[in-house]
This record gives sequence, structure tokens and C-alpha cells, in this order.
Amino acid sequence: MKNRTKYNQCYAKHNLRFYLLIDLSGLIDLSGFKNLTGLISNQYNLFIVYISIKPTFETHFKTHIKLNQSTDFIFGIHSIQEAIRSGKEIDRVLIKKGLAGELFQELFNDIKGSNIPFQYVPIEKLNRVTRKNHQGVVAYISPISYHNIETIIPGLFEQGKIPFVLILDSLTDVRNIGAIARTAECAGVDAIIVPEKGSAQINADALKTSAGALHHIPVCRTKNLLQTSKFLKDSGLTLVAATEKAVDLYFTNDYRQPVALIMGSEETGISTDLLRISNYLVKLPTFGKIESLNVSAAASVMIYEVVKQRIVVSS
Repeated sequence: MKNRTKYNQCYAKHNLRFYLLIDLSGLIDLSGFKNLTGLISNQYNLFIVYISIKPTFETHFKTHIKLNQSTDFIFGIHSIQEAIRSGKEIDRVLIKKGLAGELFQELFNDIKGSNIPFQYVPIEKLNRVTRKNHQGVVAYISPISYHNIETIIPGLFEQGKIPFVLILDSLTDVRNIGAIARTAECAGVDAIIVPEKGSAQINADALKTSAGALHHIPVCRTKNLLQTSKFLKDSGLTLVAATEKAVDLYFTNDYRQPVALIMGSEETGISTDLLRISNYLVKLPTFGKIESLNVSAAASVMIYEVVKQRIVVSS
């Protein structure tokens, strides 16, 4: 009732349209919100959300808990350094612009030595992640372990397998990555390759959408997607790019040989450089008013065309 009374006072005093006050005590760090509006005294551990339509309490309560749990991070020079040296999988590190000093240099050497992606950012961005003493560095913990495609491919050939690899060029929606990973794992894809930069972070949302598939299929992260694709091509894999710019339909190709399927980002598609080195460009036919499929749906069609052709040959 206290929360409701406080809401009524806010509404009457400031003529607000609609505010949802949720008690999230202990679930998220609210220190960054206490100066946001000044409508609530500090003795109330409440989170203020402006919305244009009235949702249910349950919907927003679940949403904010998920946002808190979907991204794990650590901060502070010593904490991150210990995590790296203990073998913890780090997704990326945010570093305050201009940060210097002997302790930071030791950490920076560990970051570079472990090939961990890093980015220099304004201190305001770090403060939005945490209001605690981050010492100018924040590291995001990866929920999965990454693999090296350059060791996977030779291993597949040694086992007598026909490699089947999926390249995801700068996908920005974690749910698409999760959905594609689920299909790929079910279809027996040998590995998924993603770029270090320009791609969505694989987090708890991606894991949930993949139904756990991201724990089973090797995910390889590369600094240079173009060079990695050239490596696959030099290793005997055929690069097949799914693009609206293609003339040939996807089912006219032969996928019974070692193959790497390339799927492009939701907005810009496959990069020009990758299209240029691809062996084949193919497309899915569309007959409706919408010109293209969602990338996860298109990937499912492409992946199972490979499966179909290989099943026919083996049978």
C-alpha cells in the first residue's frame, strides 16, 4: 500500500501520465536511478518505468529481472586480471579512454595476450554499466567457451567427415543467433563462426533461444571474418553466400562436398568482400509482398537443404 500511496502522490503533484513502480530490492543496482526524477525518496527502493500503455505487473517484473540476469560482468583491474589468469572466458572488455598506469598496463598485457576483444569507451558508458568503483574497466563474462576454427577443420578431415560450417556475418539480434544455433546443432553443423566486432554478444538470451544448443556446437570467434573465410576456402570448403543479390536458387547447388554457408546481418546482409570471394551466390525464392525472410528462417532452409542432399547420397 505504501507503494500505491506514493504513486498517487506522484501523479497528483506532477500530473504524470502513467508510471509503474516495481519493488526490485536486491535484484538490480538502482543507484543510477535515484537522481533520475526526484519523485521518490531514497528510503523507497523502487524502479521507475515510463510506459505509454498499461502493461501487467507480471510482464514488466519478469522483463527487468531478465535484463539483469542476461548480462554477467565483473569490474576492477584486479578482479578482471584474476578472471583472465584463472581461465575464465571473457567476452569483451570495456576500457575508459585515456586509462593508464602500471596496474592497468599489466591487465592490458593479459587482455592482449589472451586475444580478448576490447574497446575504449567514455567513462559515462562504464558508469551506466555499474555505479561502483570500476577503476575504468568492465569485463563481460561469456556464457560459452569459444573454439579455434583452424584446429576444427583439420580434425574433421582426419576423422573422415565432410565439413559443414556456418558463417554469421555481423548478426545483431541475439535471438536470431540462438535460433540459428538450435537449427545448426540439430542438423549436425560442425561449427559456427562469428566476428569479434559488429556481432551481437552471445548471452543468456541467446542461450535460452538456442535451447542450450550453444553449449554443444562449437562457436568460433574471429578478428577477421574475411581472412577466416579465405582459410576455409583454401582448406577445400566451398563458400556459399545466401543473398538477395543472387540469380541462382539455393537448391540448384551441390552441397555434398565440404561447404561453408554464409548468412548476412539482418540490416545490411553479407559484406561485399565476403560476396566477392564466395564460390556461389544463392537466394531463396519469394512470391509475397515481403521481399525477404528473417535470417534465422532463411538459415534453417539453407541448412536443411545441405542435410537433404547428403542424406540422399548416403542412402
